[in-house]
Amino acid sequence: MSPPLNQALPSGQMLENYRIDRQISAGGFSIVYLAHDENGQPWAIKEYIPQSLAVRSEGRIDLNIPAEHQAEFQRGLNYFFEEARVLSGVNHAHIVRVVNFFRANGTAYMVMPLERGRAMQEHIRQHRGSLSEEFIITVFTKLLDGISEVHSSGLLHLDLKPANIWLRADLAPVVLDFGAARFAVDIGPALPRAMYTPGFAAPEQYHGNYTLGPWTDIYAIGACMYAAMTKAAPPAADARLQADDLQPARQRLGHLYSPRLLIAIDECLRLSPSLRPQSARALQTKIASAGSSGWPAWLRKFRHQFLSLQH
Repeated sequence: MSPPLNQALPSGQMLENYRIDRQISAGGFSIVYLAHDENGQPWAIKEYIPQSLAVRSEGRIDLNIPAEHQAEFQRGLNYFFEEARVLSGVNHAHIVRVVNFFRANGTAYMVMPLERGRAMQEHIRQHRGSLSEEFIITVFTKLLDGISEVHSSGLLHLDLKPANIWLRADLAPVVLDFGAARFAVDIGPALPRAMYTPGFAAPEQYHGNYTLGPWTDIYAIGACMYAAMTKAAPPAADARLQADDLQPARQRLGHLYSPRLLIAIDECLRLSPSLRPQSARALQTKIASAGSSGWPAWLRKFRHQFLSLQH
């Protein structure tokens, strides 16, 4: 049984000039709060608080970190703080923006704009029928533009999935939650407590046989596109290494989407890193070319809607 999630900071607690309103979400490594500054501006504040390493008891602000977890907690805290520093220098419309970061209460915090909208995961779940090719191309082209900027900063996301991709009201994507991120200059074997999501994590995230790199995030983006089209994640990569039961996108979805787009997805999901697109820009070019060939957008959309009704 998993241990209970840590106690959140209480409503009214001050963090520098931010007043905590309430908890928005919580996971294994962090808690996200809604807070307001002295001008009443709302912000999302993310607190580093790994559930397996630190404990905050009810009524306490500080953390209790057992001696045997001190070193690992500190290493993770350093990663979190450095991640915040790097993201604060990334100014891109499709990447969550870090406007402030600081240490307090024995841990660290990053302050981000409060995004309105919903997760892609929720959008996929609630959408009737299959998502249009125009939606896939538009959203993931923009997403890859942001991921390219992140990779240029030396950072890998390593946990891209529909739950971590936010869609604003105009359906523009924003990449959230860099909690699993690592620096490309610091890459080696998978960390003992590395976070990954089965179905979206690349094979190299399960073991140290391959080097992690931009191609690792490319696998996850291919899995996200596959999930957006089928409403289900691909089989987990570690299982695929034993017996690959993945039905290729071109075979499964050829009646709904263009061959170029489906081939790009199948290339992303190759088990060998060297066989995938090697950069976000390379994949972005492949996806964009799928939308610029063949029938015009309005006719592709009409065809897609018609075929969706038939299936």
